[in-house]
Amino acid sequence: MLKQTYKQTSIHMKNKIIATLVAFGLVGSASAIEINDNLSINGFIDGSVNKVDNPKAGIHSGDTADWGLDEVEVNFLLNVGSVSGELHLDNDGGSQIGIEQAHFTYSLENGISLTAGRYGSGLGLEGQDPAGLYTYSRAYSSNFNLGDVDNNAVEGLIVSYAAEAWTLQLSIDNPNGTVRTSGDNGKDDLDYEVALSYTGIENLNLGLGFRANDAVNSSGVSTEDDVFNVNATYQVGKALLGAEYTEIDSNNVDLNAMLLLVDYDVSDKLGVAVRYSDYDKSSTDDVQKVTIAPNYAITESLGAILEYSDINDDAAGDSDLIALELTYTF
Repeated sequence: MLKQTYKQTSIHMKNKIIATLVAFGLVGSASAIEINDNLSINGFIDGSVNKVDNPKAGIHSGDTADWGLDEVEVNFLLNVGSVSGELHLDNDGGSQIGIEQAHFTYSLENGISLTAGRYGSGLGLEGQDPAGLYTYSRAYSSNFNLGDVDNNAVEGLIVSYAAEAWTLQLSIDNPNGTVRTSGDNGKDDLDYEVALSYTGIENLNLGLGFRANDAVNSSGVSTEDDVFNVNATYQVGKALLGAEYTEIDSNNVDLNAMLLLVDYDVSDKLGVAVRYSDYDKSSTDDVQKVTIAPNYAITESLGAILEYSDINDDAAGDSDLIALELTYTF
């Protein structure tokens, strides 16, 4: 939700096929199962096997390996007249089913729409779910994953305006939907986000925006941060080029992140993604990551990604990730 993904400009149906989203992802999947005129369902099942080697921690002591179910998600998409709604139920491999997103949108005839409920950010390049990525891993393993709705969902109100070549939205929200709780340190001022999507140039998708988080922890200490993000994708023949820059000012400490992506369609079924990312985990810890990820569409609904990532962390040292992921979408 509220997300551009690389797939908006993809030539073919890739291995992860959740949907072609309009600006910010406020509509459901074009491949959704239609129940009736007012209700459709889509979703995905995602599983993987992965291994991480970290020699700095000692012989094998820093190694980890996991395999199994990563996430299951079922989305209910409703549309009655000028009001549409979405309910996203998911499970991250545990025993509990949770509400990832739940929101409804009222659309006016002049291009203005209002969305209320729980949703994700409109900032960032990478997809909100595993089904919105060209790689197994994300570019960052920190608070720069703006589009990770599983960890960054908010509750509030969005006012958006859609024109022919651009869409502008304003979100007023906070993570838990609470403005005031009892106690001396109970105030939690509302956050806000402004995001712009521009598609006026052929094959180009441009997104930029700003987010202000105004939070107070249980000790009454401010944890305010400001987030600026700009990203773009451009289709050149069979290659999709992507770039992103993000800056977070957290309590007067500036943290930066960037990524560069190339995804090349070798054939209708086979693609190869190459990504470079660099981000600050803290003011003294910088991480660089290089990822190579061939992806193959086994069927129109089942895809596979084989990923190798080389990670250099100033604090944790070098590590290698290798993973195989399967995603079934419906």
